[in-house]
Amino acid sequence: MEAFYRTHNYLVEHTNAPVRRDLMDEIDWSDRLIGIKGTRGVGKTTFLLQYAKEKFGYDRSCLFVNMNNFYFSQYSLVNFAGEFVKRGGKVLLIDQVFKLPHWSHDLRTCYERYPNLKIVFTGSSVMRLKDENPELNGIVHSYNLRGFSFREFLNLQTGNHFSPYTLEEILTNHEHIAKTILPHINPINYFQDYIHHGFYPFFLEKRNFSENLLKTMNMMIEVDILLIKQIELKYLSRIKKLLYLLAVDGPVAPNISQLASDIQTSRATVMNYIKYLADARLINMVYPKGEVFPKKPAKIMMHNTNLMYSIYPVKVEEQDVLETFFVNSLWKDHKVNKGEKGTSFLVDGHLNFRICHEGYKIKSNPGIYYAMHRTELGHGNQIPLWLFGFLY
Repeated sequence: MEAFYRTHNYLVEHTNAPVRRDLMDEIDWSDRLIGIKGTRGVGKTTFLLQYAKEKFGYDRSCLFVNMNNFYFSQYSLVNFAGEFVKRGGKVLLIDQVFKLPHWSHDLRTCYERYPNLKIVFTGSSVMRLKDENPELNGIVHSYNLRGFSFREFLNLQTGNHFSPYTLEEILTNHEHIAKTILPHINPINYFQDYIHHGFYPFFLEKRNFSENLLKTMNMMIEVDILLIKQIELKYLSRIKKLLYLLAVDGPVAPNISQLASDIQTSRATVMNYIKYLADARLINMVYPKGEVFPKKPAKIMMHNTNLMYSIYPVKVEEQDVLETFFVNSLWKDHKVNKGEKGTSFLVDGHLNFRICHEGYKIKSNPGIYYAMHRTELGHGNQIPLWLFGFLY
């Protein structure tokens, strides 16, 4: 146990979260079982350590443990938690809980056996905490940690402390909001950097970003999809090829029959693989209003713009990038569907948006909001695209 305390102290001492994530204040920390999901690379481990540093410092009542530790191949989490409680432990932070074979059962047992212990754990975005783990129904409170928003990226790069805005605030008050930001910085000067490498916090590391992201994408498929969904390793190459084909095709309706032929599997399996890729936050499936999986989506988009530049950089179309930025920015709190003719997207069932590249000639329609690229200050229903990066 002392070895775990030493590791905890070292990690807490050396953790340095460049941006304090808003999720820190959104979580109800009084709950006894808290799950924090998120795609690989968005900073879940750092988030846990930042919580430990901020709330506990080196207080031994809080302990961070990673389930990658070989100790847990021999000893159970339940017994470990019991020993921790005996030593006065109150908050156990568990990283990568899905590495345990019976993790949901172990969490439930800890919850029932140690009523004075709080457990906060991280897991993959592929995990369905309640749907696939009925033992956790009614006791786990789940949250999602996302990659950096454009606002968070700007705060990090410029030292500012811009606040997020709701979609309603942006639609009704965007001119005033922009006028409070533009005297400090011109967001357009940072936009290209963000869409290329700003979503994943590891762009701050002194390593090649694209190579690092490709490695992370492979881990998403090899670990988050194959391990958690228990898919045999021999099918790995098919899933990777499917992702590549979807990226090359761009944001269009997928030809499921052709894809099934290309990766030599059935149409049903292709749809399942597409769902897994969406769960892993590698792609987004955009449907017409009223339709959901398992129907075929109206278009498949990469989950964020950084992925587009890493997986197939020779075919990155500006309009596709702008639409991907918009969808990713709204995906957290809003329903995004395929737009009707003359629009790009339908948001929350009633808001029509058209995403406009530089030089686009607008024939203004009062029933449509126009998200304008390379526009510093909008007016009326024409809103700067960058401002949608302030939604979280």
